[in-house]
Amino acid sequence: MVADEGQTTFRDLGICEQLAEACSTLGWRTPSRIQLEAIPHALQGKDLIGLAQTGSGKTGAFALPILQALLENPQRFFACVLSPTRELAIQIKDQFEALGSGIGVTCAVLVGGIDMMDQTIALGKRPHIVVGTPGRLLDHLSNTKGFSLRSLKYLVLDEADRLLNLEFEKEIDEILEAIPRDRRTYLFSATMTKKVGKLQRACLKNPVKIEASSRYSTVDTLKQEYVFVPAKFKDCFLVHILAEMSGSTSMVFTRTCESTRLLSVVLRTLGLKAIPISGQMSQAKRLGALNKFKSGDCNILVCTDVASRGLDIPSVDMVINYDIPSNSKDYIHRVGRTARAGRSGVAISLVNQYEYEWFLQIENLMGKRLPKFPLELDEVKPLAERVSDARRISLMKMKEKSGNRKRKRGRTEDEEE
Repeated sequence: MVADEGQTTFRDLGICEQLAEACSTLGWRTPSRIQLEAIPHALQGKDLIGLAQTGSGKTGAFALPILQALLENPQRFFACVLSPTRELAIQIKDQFEALGSGIGVTCAVLVGGIDMMDQTIALGKRPHIVVGTPGRLLDHLSNTKGFSLRSLKYLVLDEADRLLNLEFEKEIDEILEAIPRDRRTYLFSATMTKKVGKLQRACLKNPVKIEASSRYSTVDTLKQEYVFVPAKFKDCFLVHILAEMSGSTSMVFTRTCESTRLLSVVLRTLGLKAIPISGQMSQAKRLGALNKFKSGDCNILVCTDVASRGLDIPSVDMVINYDIPSNSKDYIHRVGRTARAGRSGVAISLVNQYEYEWFLQIENLMGKRLPKFPLELDEVKPLAERVSDARRISLMKMKEKSGNRKRKRGRTEDEEE
């Protein structure tokens, strides 16, 4: 029987002194529920399927047992962690390095948008832990001379439900063929589905299933609300909420990359400190935007679902769903960017007449009805003219910037000709 959360220490779970001290340094005083339930099984050498709410410490639940096993049996290319997004992969690598700093752990991160040669050099140093996205890891397995994972001892799929989608199916299948079957395998996610069965047949051996939360639940410290908005006044509602919460750190989720760009320019035109992040940006720009947001230079991050999974930014006070996601599970991941690690947070969804069915699907998924956010149309209507002007000016700015880029490209081509 597992002891109650808050009464057990990492040492009580069997974590060695060096790693327990690293946890203390990171501010992890006691294990979270998923760590309480997963770590003892992992230390016994069992495969795991772990389901836990976002922000509940899943990375620690798989990183600590791997690092302890590495300490007992030092080996290069000891573990591989797969992530669906670049930012999450980089974050996991940072977590491994922080936990393993006292025992000399080395890591390499393999993601797109970063020079292949730099990654090849990192692999040439034979790190203990490799963290990456499936496509880039497969590129290196196929093309980087001398690199293989044939001696791998641990495989982790973080955000496993996303990695088991058709989007990654080919890469995952090829990676599984390139690594040993005799290994430990961990699957973790906040929204696991029956698709786990497919991978379970391929590579898990009598796994222990751990549900530290119900399948689609959110943490109790998260306050979730919605407000019904006429589509043409959506921007006014957003600006009003952000202005009222001007001292807060907020993430605003949109559906498309183009929307992130336009909305961030509109908000900046209105004097708010907003910065976009989307899959169409280069990796350097994405990391730059995240760093500005984390450091507080900008307190509003306008993003697509590329930022909805796994990113741990403790200071996020509020999540706003500017566009309601068509996939209900994405809502769970989005709102999980706030109220992390025991903190409180707010999630507000702006629901227009075209998205109401999607919003009902989200409520049905969670099994509860969300309360209404206290904001009426009459309160935001005075903003309409200012917001309309800001949108018009922003569109002109973006059009002008796009034209300048085209002229610059044309000039370069003329010079080369």
